[in-house]
Amino acid sequence: METRVTRLLGIEKPVLQGGMAWVSEGRLAAAVSNAGGLGIIACGAAQPEWVEEQVRLVRSLTDKPIGCNVMMMSPYVAQIAPMLAELKVDVITTGAGSPSDYVPIWKEAGCKVVPVIPSAALAKRMERIGADAVVAEGCESGGHIGELTTMALIPAVCEAVSIPVIAAGGIADGRGLLAAFALGAEGVQMGTRFLASEECRVAQAYKDKVVAAKDSDTIVTGRAGGHPVRQLKNAFARKVKAAESESGVAEELVLAGSLRRAVEGDVTGGSMMAGQIACLVKDQKTCKQIIDDLFAQVEAWSGLSLQQMANRNADRSWFCGEGGE
Repeated sequence: METRVTRLLGIEKPVLQGGMAWVSEGRLAAAVSNAGGLGIIACGAAQPEWVEEQVRLVRSLTDKPIGCNVMMMSPYVAQIAPMLAELKVDVITTGAGSPSDYVPIWKEAGCKVVPVIPSAALAKRMERIGADAVVAEGCESGGHIGELTTMALIPAVCEAVSIPVIAAGGIADGRGLLAAFALGAEGVQMGTRFLASEECRVAQAYKDKVVAAKDSDTIVTGRAGGHPVRQLKNAFARKVKAAESESGVAEELVLAGSLRRAVEGDVTGGSMMAGQIACLVKDQKTCKQIIDDLFAQVEAWSGLSLQQMANRNADRSWFCGEGGE
C-alpha cells in the first residue's frame, strides 16, 4: 500500500507503532519495522545512554527505517535531541511540548519530523515550523490524552494542514484503518494493539489485562491537574481517582514510577496505560501477524460498496467470527 506517509517515511505499510514510555524499546521497534511499518523507540524520560543503546540495538536487528519519540518535557531533551540528529534516526515523533528549537537540526540531518498533536490549531503550528507530517491523536488513546475524539479530530486536522495526517486513538484492526482513511488520514499509529504483541517487553500480566479488557475497563485520571491519562482500571487508578475527588490534584500518585511498575508486572499498584480499543484486542500475536491481519481485514472490506458494507454490518456474526482474516 502506498500513501504520502509510506513515501515520506520509506516504509511499506502506513502503520506506525506508538512511542510508549518504558514499553517501546529496540526489539519491539525492530519487529514492527521488519513487518513493514515504522517501529518507534520511546525516549520518554530515559537517559541519553539508554536511548543511544536502543537505537544501536534496533539497527542491529533491522535495515528498515526506524523512529524515536521525544518527550519535550524530558529532563534530558537538550542532550537527546542533538544526539538523534548525529545518529541520523530516520523519523522523530514528538509530544508534550513544542519541538521548534530542534526541528532545524533534525531536518538538516535528514530526519523526518512528525509531532503528535491533539488539535487542529497545534497541527497548523507544527506545519509552520517545518513538520513533515503530524500524528493526530484522539482521546481514545492510552497514556496522556487530549480532549477531542478521533472521529472529530482527524477531519478537522486534515482540513487545517496540507502535510500528511496520521490518525491515532481507537485503531486496532482493519475497520479502524479504513475509518481513519475515510476521515482523511494517510496512515495510522497504534499503541495498545502492540502492547499485546509477542515482542513487547511488558510483563505477561500486563498483556493479559489488555487482552481481557472490556469496553468499560479504562479510566481517565489527572484531569484535575491538567494532565489526563487513560489507563486500565485497577487499585492504583481508583486510588488516584479518589484522591482527585478529595483534593483536586493527585500528581504525586501518577508520577513516581507508576507506569514502570506496571511494565514490570505490578498490575495492581502500577499504571497500566492503554486505550479504549483494548476491548478489541483479543489475542497476543507477533507484530508481523498484527500488521498482516490489519491489511487482510482492509482487503475484505475495501472492495465493498456502501450498500454491501451495510449488508455485511447487519450480519453481526461477521464481527465476532473470522471475517476479514
